[in-house]
Amino acid sequence: MKSFFRYFAIITFCFFFTKISAQDLPLIPYPQKVEIKTGNFSLEKNIEINADKNSFEAKFIKNYLEKEFGSKVIISQKYFEGTIISLLINTKLKDYEYKLTVRGSEVAIFAKDSKGIFNGIQTLIQLLSFKSPIPNLEITDAPKFQWRGMHLDVSRHFFPKEFIKKYIDFLAMYKMNTFHWHLTDDQGWRIEIKKYPKLTEIGAWRNRSMIGKYADNKYEEKRYGGFYTQEDIKEIVKYASERHITIIPEIEMPGHASAAIAAYPEWGCTGQQIKVAEKWGVFDDIFCPKEETFTFLENVLKEVMHLFPSKIIHIGGDEAPKTQWKTNEIAQALIKKEGLKDEHELQSYFIQRIEKFLNKHGREIIGWDEILEGGLAPNARVMSWRGEDGGIAAANLSHEVVMTPGNFCYFDHYQGNPGTEPIAFGGYTSTEKVYSYHVIPEKLAEDKKKFVLGTQGNVWTEYITTPEQVEYMVFPRITALSEVLWGTNSDFTNFKKRVQSQYLIWDQLKINYSKESINQPLNLPKK
Repeated sequence: MKSFFRYFAIITFCFFFTKISAQDLPLIPYPQKVEIKTGNFSLEKNIEINADKNSFEAKFIKNYLEKEFGSKVIISQKYFEGTIISLLINTKLKDYEYKLTVRGSEVAIFAKDSKGIFNGIQTLIQLLSFKSPIPNLEITDAPKFQWRGMHLDVSRHFFPKEFIKKYIDFLAMYKMNTFHWHLTDDQGWRIEIKKYPKLTEIGAWRNRSMIGKYADNKYEEKRYGGFYTQEDIKEIVKYASERHITIIPEIEMPGHASAAIAAYPEWGCTGQQIKVAEKWGVFDDIFCPKEETFTFLENVLKEVMHLFPSKIIHIGGDEAPKTQWKTNEIAQALIKKEGLKDEHELQSYFIQRIEKFLNKHGREIIGWDEILEGGLAPNARVMSWRGEDGGIAAANLSHEVVMTPGNFCYFDHYQGNPGTEPIAFGGYTSTEKVYSYHVIPEKLAEDKKKFVLGTQGNVWTEYITTPEQVEYMVFPRITALSEVLWGTNSDFTNFKKRVQSQYLIWDQLKINYSKESINQPLNLPKK
C-alpha cells in the first residue's frame, strides 16, 4: 500500500512540473509570490555555497546536499564552475522575509538576517527533495503571523531527547518558529531542578499509567517516567536556536501540580503525602499561596530562566480547582489580607506575583485563558484554548494573544474514522478543518487585530505513547497549520495535491503520517 502512495506522489509531482504554473509548485507553506521563468535549474555535481564559512545555514544546506545527492560541496566566497548557491544579506527586507531566485545553475537567497536565509533554504530543500527538474523562478516570501508554533506535552508521556530534536526539525521544515514545551503536569515533572532534586527523583515517576479508553479505567501496572537533565535541555535549546526556533517552557501553576506536590508535600494545601497522578484528568491538588511556596516557585523559575533564553515563560494557569483554597486557612487569610473578592481573584493575585518576579528578571508571562478569571496580570499574554472568547477578551484589553482553540488546533483529536483510528482524546479535527481556520476572529475590532500574534498546534499525550504516534497525529495537520500561519491558505483542493506530493519527503525521512486526515471531509463546529 505504501508503494502505491509513493507512486501516486511521483505521478502527482510529475503533473505539477510538466504543466507548471506558479500555483502548481508543490511547496508548503505556499509562498506569497511566485514567478515562473523559462528554462530549468541544473544541479551540478560540484557545488559552491557562497557564504561565510561559519554560517550555520550554509553548513545546513551543505549537509543536506552531500547526504541526499552525494554532491561535492564547499563553502567559499570564491566563485568556481558548477552550481553556486549564494546566501546574501539585504537589510532592507523584513524579519523572516526572503527572496529566492533560481536560474540555470545558480541559486540566490536574499534576507535581512539568518532567520530569513533559513526560511529560503527550507523552500529550496523542498524543491530539491523531489529530485526532478526545477523551473527557473523567483520567489518573494514572508509570513503573516509572528507566532507560528507547535506544542508538545511530555508530562503524560515522556519522549527522548533525540525525538525532541526531530520534532524541532518538523517545525523547521514548515517554517514554524515557536516550540511550546509542556514540561510539568500532574502526571510527571520532566525538568531537572538542581535546588529541588525530589522534583525528578519522585515527581518524574508514577507507579502506573492509564491504558485504553478513559471510561474503561484500566492501568498498566508498571513504573513510568523520565526527565530531561539540564545538559539535555541546553543541547536541545541550542539545536532549536540554530534553526531559529524559540522554545517556550511551561511550568504549570497553581494547578496541575500533583507531581510537584508529591515531591514536596509542604507546598500543597493539605501537607499530606500524595502520589504522582496515575490517571488523566483534573485534580484538586493545588499550590498553597504561602510565602514558602512563592520562594520555591521563584527558585524553580530562576533555573528555568538560566536554561531557556526565551523572553516568554508559560506559567499554565488552566484548570486550577479552588476546592482546597476554600478550606485552607492560609488561602482564606490571604484573601482577607489582600481584600480579594474570592478564590478566582486569589488566582489572579498568584499569577501577578509570579509575573512581577519574572518581569523583574526581564521575562514576561503567557498563560492559558483561565488567567483572565479574577483579573488579568498587567503584562500577561493569553493563550486562548477554550474557543476564541478568551483571546478576544484579552485583545480587547490590549494584551497580546495566541489563538489556539481546541476545535481547530488540538492535534490529539481524531483525524479520521474513530472506529479505525488509534485511540484519541476525543473531538474531530481533519486536515481540512485545520486548513479552514482563520486566526483573527471576525468580531474583533480592527484596531485590536494587531494583538493576535498567531497560533499553534497542541499535542496532548494522554493517549499518545510513542514518537511514531506523535508523528501520526502531527502529519499532515502541521502542514495545514503552517500555511494558515503563512497567510496563504485558500484553495484546499490545490493544497491537498501539494500535501500528497510531500509523501515522498516523509517517506524518505521515515515519518509515520496519516493518510486518513487529508481525505476526511470538512467538519466545522456549529456556531
